[in-house]
Amino acid sequence: MEFTRTKLLKLLDELNVIGIALSAEKDHQRLLEMILIRAKDITNADGGTLYIRTEDNRLRFEIMQTNTLKIHMGGTSGEEIPFYPVYLYREDGSPNLNNVAACAVLERKTINTPDAYEDTEFDFSGTRNFDKKTGYRSKSFLTVPMVNHENNIIGVLQLINAIDAETGDVIPFSDVSQQLVESLASQAAVTITNRSLLDAQKELFDALIKLIANAIDEKSPYTAGHCRRVPVLTNLIANAACKVNYGPLAEFNMSDEEKYELDVAAWLHDCGKITTPEYVVDKGTKLETIFDRIELVDTRFEVLKRDVVIESLRKNLESRGHTSHEDDELQQKLDKLNQDRDFIRLCNIGGESISDDDIKRVEEISRMQWQNTAGNQEKFLTDEEKQNLNIGRGTLSYREREIINNHVSVTIKMLESLPYPKHLQRVPEFAGGHHEKMDGTGYPNQLKKEDMSIPARMLAIADVFEALTAKDRPYKEAMTLSKALTILGRMKLDNHVDPDLFDVFMWEKLYLKYAEEHLEPEQIDDVDPENIPGYTPPPAVN
Repeated sequence: MEFTRTKLLKLLDELNVIGIALSAEKDHQRLLEMILIRAKDITNADGGTLYIRTEDNRLRFEIMQTNTLKIHMGGTSGEEIPFYPVYLYREDGSPNLNNVAACAVLERKTINTPDAYEDTEFDFSGTRNFDKKTGYRSKSFLTVPMVNHENNIIGVLQLINAIDAETGDVIPFSDVSQQLVESLASQAAVTITNRSLLDAQKELFDALIKLIANAIDEKSPYTAGHCRRVPVLTNLIANAACKVNYGPLAEFNMSDEEKYELDVAAWLHDCGKITTPEYVVDKGTKLETIFDRIELVDTRFEVLKRDVVIESLRKNLESRGHTSHEDDELQQKLDKLNQDRDFIRLCNIGGESISDDDIKRVEEISRMQWQNTAGNQEKFLTDEEKQNLNIGRGTLSYREREIINNHVSVTIKMLESLPYPKHLQRVPEFAGGHHEKMDGTGYPNQLKKEDMSIPARMLAIADVFEALTAKDRPYKEAMTLSKALTILGRMKLDNHVDPDLFDVFMWEKLYLKYAEEHLEPEQIDDVDPENIPGYTPPPAVN
């Protein structure tokens, strides 16, 4: 094959274009396939094989293509290559120089074989057997080691049967073709190495992200799994929002990079909790700090009951006898103390609300006097204990809730301190909005719907639904689907969660897809969407 100056310049220009295309390709399999296809194109080869060198010194068949036989194996074809790898060294440790691909690696050189059937240097018996089975005639081979910028051979590019463009005959690979393929192989090796490094860095980054998330989950048995489940829900919502072709989000879409950016944010949305004290994260009752102080209150009740009995006995001694009336009075006092004790125990358990009558009764009990270990009289409940018992929702006091809420500010601060690549720069914004509400009453920045991106709103609704359905919280029982959706629907009506995303959540039955994988069977009850507050049927689709 002769090359005119014009054709050569065109090939060099094409080689440059190929290099740019290789650098732009991010999918590893497509990258390898592109290398082989472009090498075949510039040499007009009928077929080719791309081998990748493994750490145990083998050449693994990665992609095989032959135009005449319409063979396409490996790569994006989905069809496995049924051939054993090529060993660079034999069992006795000697170099496998009889194999042309192994020799190209071991001797770090290109091997240009005009005719495999006439060649006496290498063992082409496998090629001949292949030809017998297929009726093919493998003749010219160009075997090029792929050397990267670190001077390491990462694989082999082997082309078969150069075709004369005018006659259609199989011809040897020309010197120009060899030089072009060597240049392409070098570019390809560098690109593959860089892509492998980037993939390895991404794997490390992803592993570190999950390590942080798992550490936060492990910090508290009551939130175990939260950081792992929120990304699942967020991904469900993101994929559904991109898929729907009706409603307000019909035109919405996200690229794979944007979905990955959101996934990173979902995994790291609670990273600020690493600074939150365990006694606040784990607080299962209103009086709990390092331990549940209800035990101290129980002891005080026992002291009061003891004092009532002692006082009754003292009166009996002074009057040299006792009456049934005095016995009844003593029992009434003991019963009253037992009732108050049981009431305080009940108040100590977190709930959704506390009545005004209960608050008044806690106040009355707090004013009782008891004698401490120093012999001094003091109020039965401290002001701090009284405030904790009067907590209206959950188990956290106002100060403790501020500590918990501060985890979002810490999350934002931590995430904003990282040097992100361009495609991850919105991670702090996505992660930092998971406690914001659409009406601006959330925290920490009181953002409204228009201040938040759609992905940030996705993470917010995912965080809420996971918390509602979580079965490992100390202050509430596992919630059924219908109850969780009822609360979520009210939040839509109150403008706390994005109404459009709530609609997609209901229309696409994302709650059921999530529940089947992550909730207990007893939580999955029948859900009639028409009974869920805020539900609107999907618009008619033409």
